[in-house]
Amino acid sequence: MIVAGFGFATQAGTESIADALAQHAVTPDALATLADKVDALTALTRTHGLPIICISLTDAAAQDTQTQSARSMSVKGTPSVAEATALAAAGPGARLIGPRTISKDRMATCAIAQGPDT
Repeated sequence: MIVAGFGFATQAGTESIADALAQHAVTPDALATLADKVDALTALTRTHGLPIICISLTDAAAQDTQTQSARSMSVKGTPSVAEATALAAAGPGARLIGPRTISKDRMATCAIAQGPDT
């Protein structure tokens, strides 16, 4: 399974989130973010026909991410929401596929993780 995980500012729109995803050359099987941010992905899931996987703060915080953001750590308890949600959603043994991307307006990030069964 290939999952696109997202982190984004409260004021980020669908365009910001879609821009962060568009920078990856892979089509995910699902989208993931923190449970409190799921509503912002609804339009994107309709456009791409992909399911959303809701990740708890506890599950996100348990992931070992490549990116380290002090702000993300202080606000959400994980150093990278995009990476942590992608890894958690892809399952145990998942790995990141390349670096996370940042939307042009810097409002959203996207990371792609691949589960061990893919």
